[in-house]
Amino acid sequence: MSMFVLVPGAGGAGWYWHRVAANLEQAGHSAMAVELPAADPAAGLPEYAEIVVRAATGCDDVVLAAQSMGAFTALAACSTLAPCRLALLNAMVPAPGETANAWWENTGSQPARVAAARAGGYSEEFDLETYFLHDLPPDVAEVVRSGGSDEAEIAFEQPCPFTSWPDVPTTVLAGRDDRFFPFDFQQRVARERLGLQVRELPGGHLNALSEPGAVTAALLAPEP
Repeated sequence: MSMFVLVPGAGGAGWYWHRVAANLEQAGHSAMAVELPAADPAAGLPEYAEIVVRAATGCDDVVLAAQSMGAFTALAACSTLAPCRLALLNAMVPAPGETANAWWENTGSQPARVAAARAGGYSEEFDLETYFLHDLPPDVAEVVRSGGSDEAEIAFEQPCPFTSWPDVPTTVLAGRDDRFFPFDFQQRVARERLGLQVRELPGGHLNALSEPGAVTAALLAPEP
């Protein structure tokens, strides 16, 4: 059985993964959704990575899964943690030494988001409802609306501390209805940066909440 360490994106709320974690434990695995101190202006990628490593201490067969900006934390943790597998979900796939602030322009995420909005007929202006909550169950959407922390700037400013992609089997998972990081955009970034194809999943940017069964199945699926 594996130990799944689940890393949230900006805001640091481990609750994001709670539906998937429950499914993984029901399947007989262990799962830990880490909570990151996103609102702390003195805590950045090194501190985040330390929390992830502590969560996996003493565990064998660790699968590290990260959503969105959590990919920066996962890569920061990989050299110490040495997971058996790495799974990135609707992720900001970092380049060595890249900051999260630089990632947006380096990848062209904003033009891709706007182009997808025009093609899809929804607002080009970012708002929580349109880009994050559009496919969530109403009760789950309400929790997202009422909770969470803003991400302190420090984590966006720090270079992701790795020099080359770790020698770890990596799976890139992308929601076909992700409006924040459109599917075609995620395909391009995965191809250009990792030479990998993405695995298409249902749901939007928060599909661990909207489609936990599909996300769980993808995490449990063997590598092709």
